This record gives sequence, C-alpha cells and structure tokens, in this order.
Amino acid sequence: MTQHSMESASPRQNTGFAMAVAATVFFLFGFGTSLNGVLQPHLKAIFNLNYGQSTLVQSAWFSAYLVLSMPAAALMARLGYKKSMVLGLSVMGLGALLFYPAAGYISYGVFLSAIFVLAAGVTMLQVAANPFVTLLGAPAGASSRLNLAQAFNSVGQMLAPYLGGLLFLSALATTEVMNETQKTTAAQAVKVPYLVIAIVLLLLGLVLSRLKLSLPAQLASARPDPGDSVWKHRHLVLGAVAIFAYVGAEICITSLFVNYLTQPEIGHMTPKSAAGYLSLLWLGMIIGRLTGTAVMRTLPGGKVLGWAALIAFALTITTILTTGHIAVGSIILVGLFESIMFPTIFALAVANLGTLTGKGSGLINMAIVGGAVMPPIQGILADAIGLHVSFIVPAACFIYILYYGFSGSKIRAAAGAAS
Repeated sequence: MTQHSMESASPRQNTGFAMAVAATVFFLFGFGTSLNGVLQPHLKAIFNLNYGQSTLVQSAWFSAYLVLSMPAAALMARLGYKKSMVLGLSVMGLGALLFYPAAGYISYGVFLSAIFVLAAGVTMLQVAANPFVTLLGAPAGASSRLNLAQAFNSVGQMLAPYLGGLLFLSALATTEVMNETQKTTAAQAVKVPYLVIAIVLLLLGLVLSRLKLSLPAQLASARPDPGDSVWKHRHLVLGAVAIFAYVGAEICITSLFVNYLTQPEIGHMTPKSAAGYLSLLWLGMIIGRLTGTAVMRTLPGGKVLGWAALIAFALTITTILTTGHIAVGSIILVGLFESIMFPTIFALAVANLGTLTGKGSGLINMAIVGGAVMPPIQGILADAIGLHVSFIVPAACFIYILYYGFSGSKIRAAAGAAS
C-alpha cells in the first residue's frame, strides 16, 4: 500500500473514534454549562441576591466567550484541534477546583471568578470542538453531524439540573435570609460535586493527550488563508448575531427556569422539584437534536431553523399569556425547538469558509456572550415588571433567528471577491 493510500484510509477508519471523543467533550461542557441553572438559585439564596444580581452567574460564565474566543482561535491555529481540546479540558478542571476555596470563603466574588475560569476552558473546547465535528466528513452532512454531537451536549445538560438539584438545592434554597450557619452549610454542598468534576476533566484531558488520532486532511492544520477575512462573509457575520440571540434566549430561559416554576401562579413548586422539570426541558433538547440529525439529511438546515424559531417564539408568547400547567408545559416545550438552533446556526455560518473555519469559529464563539448580556436584561425586567412578563426577552431573540434561518443564512459572494 502506498503512503498516499494509507493517509486516505486512516481518516475513514478513525472518524468514528474521533466523533466518540468529540461526543464526550460535548457532554462535559454541556454538563458544566447547565449546572449553572441550579447553581444560580443556590447562590441567590446563600447571598440574598435579587434577580439582577443572581444573573451575574451567567455574565461571569458567558463573558469568557467574549474575552477569550478569538485568542483561543489564534491559539488553535498554532496547537491544532486536539491539543486545543486538551488545554480546554485542563483549564476547565482548574476552574472546577476553584469552587473548593470559593465555598470555604463563602464569597460571591470568588464563586464568580471560579465560574469564569471554568468557562474559559469551555470556550477553548467550543472553539475547537464545533469546527472539528463539521470537518469530520462531507460538507453536506455538517449540520447533521453537529446536531448528533450536540445531542450528547444535551445529555449533559439534562443530567446536570437533576444531579445539581439533589446535591445543591434543599429547603435552605427557599429561605429568604440565611444565618451564618445556614450559609456555611449551603456553601459546603458545592465542594464535593465540583471536586469530582475537576478530577474527571483532568483525567479526560490526560487520556486525550495520549490518544493518537488519524484525522482528515483539513483537520491537520487550522491555519487560515492570510488573504481572507471573516468580515467578508455575510452569512458568517449574521450567523454570529444569531448565535448571540440563541444563547441569550436559551440562558434567559434556563437561568430563571427554577425561579419561574416556584412562582405561585405558575408551578408553585419547590426549587428541587423545579430543577427536575428543567431536566425535562433538556430531554426535549436531546430528542430534538436526534430528530434534527435525521431531518437535516433531507431538508435544508435554514428552513428547519426558521420553522423551529417560529414555533419557539409561539411557545414563549404562550407562557407569557398563560398560567399554571399551560405556562409550565409551553416553557418546557421550547427546549424541543431550541434544540437544533445552535448546531444548525453554527454549521450554516461556517459553511464554505475553508481554512478560515477556525477564525470563523472564534467569531461565532465570541457571540456566545449573548448568554452574559441577555439574562441580566431579563433579570432587570423581572425585578421591574415581574418574572412572568420578562420572558418577552427570549421571545424577541427567536424573531431574529427566524430571519437568519429563512434569509440571512444564504451564502452570497464574499465582499471584495470576484463575481
């Protein structure tokens, strides 16, 4: 067998294993991100925060994407996809370890710092892992592959609220003002879970660093063409805005979900019970992404995205206009139609970028800062006009995503390119 034939055979033989590695990575950063939905009400109770202050948990997490996405893309160009993912896992592990002293000091500021470091590792993983999956096969299957990988992300997102509810949330979470003993007890509950998470992340990083993966040629180098620019690709720039809107909408809903379902006119639940219902929302995400994997093998991703956004908008308006079981059911069902949005927007936005895919991924991941910007806006509205009506914020985000799916995602000639 010639060297050329060996090189062409190896990627096909190893693509499945590479997808398995990517799926594990997606599971882990999905778990870490979703755990904030339970951590936020836990810290709100410990530190007696209002809604606006408690959403700083999301701001600390998602601001890492704004600050670090482009540096992570530049670093990936030097290190390659695999080493970048190893580094991301290691930084995540460090961030999880920082929860131990944060719980010891019982300091909201230290908790926010630990959250930022953990998110820095997730940012590195996102910048590398999303294009990694899109390039593991034919371009036509990119949306389908990324939806499949994101299904594992949703498994992590589904399990995190359930486990977090068991480990963090208790009767103390409903205490309006805690005494010092109660604060200490509640803070200590965070230590062991995040220590276990840190150990798992660091071990996976070590395992991944020792694996030898033979990958497709386009994954051998992440260096972009110096003559091209991400700003010349309209569908990419508009896609970054769509990611901003999507992540903003998702985090608005999930970060205030537990508090929402505890409202007397909505679910009248305990925080622990509400966390279990949050897992149902993430279960809908899994079902939607697995279904989307099959659907987008035959239907255009843009149209599927547009219709999903329209239905998500209708469900969000429904929860605003109703109470009780209908309000609860409609907000949970939003997860089913949100499910395909991130992977589909990402795949549409990086389409036809070639060697610029890494930088495009960096730009898109910067836009994940929407998760830091939109929840505080909703939190401020919730404090001013009520938590129920504040869901108009994610509803507005779904309108833009509808536009991107039906129109903005269409690829046009890059600015300055020859016609």
